[in-house]
Amino acid sequence: MRKFLLLFLAGFLISTVSHAQKFGYIDSNFILSKMPAYNKVQQEMDKHAEAWQKEIEGLQQQADKLKQDYKAEEVLLTEEMKVKRKAEIAKKETEVRDYQRKVFGYEGLMFRRRQELMRPIQDQVFEAVEKVSKAKGLQIMFDKSGDLVMIYTNPVHDYTEYVLEELGLASDTKNAAGAKPAKGIIDAPDDLPDAETEVQDGSTPAAQEKRQPKAANKKKVNN
Repeated sequence: MRKFLLLFLAGFLISTVSHAQKFGYIDSNFILSKMPAYNKVQQEMDKHAEAWQKEIEGLQQQADKLKQDYKAEEVLLTEEMKVKRKAEIAKKETEVRDYQRKVFGYEGLMFRRRQELMRPIQDQVFEAVEKVSKAKGLQIMFDKSGDLVMIYTNPVHDYTEYVLEELGLASDTKNAAGAKPAKGIIDAPDDLPDAETEVQDGSTPAAQEKRQPKAANKKKVNN
């Protein structure tokens, strides 16, 4: 009920604004997928993720070796030696988990590195959106890829192609659906992989990301 009320209020607000001010929307996911710089970031993050994953797997192998050695030699160890060996195993396993969190956890190395590489691209998109908004006399520009729920959007208010033109990426042949960014213009910590499951399947976070194709080409219909 609360969600319905929020959607109703959002629709009412947009309807009210439309009578007083001109507004539009863009699809930042689509825009980012057309930017060569974004694709380079994806490739670089894949390399970083693979390197970090190998480091984690190396630490995990060390922990596994300690456990295997202990199991093989357990009958020959004194109680004091068993306690010491178990402590070494626990310490190594803790080291593995801590490094996983450091790399792939909330605001970890993976997240911070991606934010660093994406910031210039985000700024470029924002500047293009601002220029298009001013040129078209728009007071408000929504992002279809953002958190705002847009149940229905009239294509007449879609300014995605104008932003692509401003970025020098408009083309009838190139603007087909591409790889889908995780969360539009702004990255969110929730999009990061689960640190506890990284070593188990042996794949990198970047390789696990599913890139879904988008719909058909966009056409400018704005005045």
